[in-house]
Amino acid sequence: MISSHLLEIERSIRALSLEEQEWLLERIKRQVQERKQTADKFIDAKDMNEQLAAMASDLDIQTEIASINQEFIVTEMDGLEKL
Repeated sequence: MISSHLLEIERSIRALSLEEQEWLLERIKRQVQERKQTADKFIDAKDMNEQLAAMASDLDIQTEIASINQEFIVTEMDGLEKL
């Protein structure tokens, strides 16, 4: 159901000139696109977090990370972590 507030906005838009209506339409279109992009970013971030969680629990990946850590253990002991 359409609210009375929305109907009031529609009446106000009808009172605008054609140029003003076109301007408003472009503004609304731009705002909707920006909100969609923001929503897409949150969806992408959620998907990425799910993928990272899956990778973190993957035994093959855990084994590879342990192997890489072992290779760089000498480098980590060079004292640079205090900088």
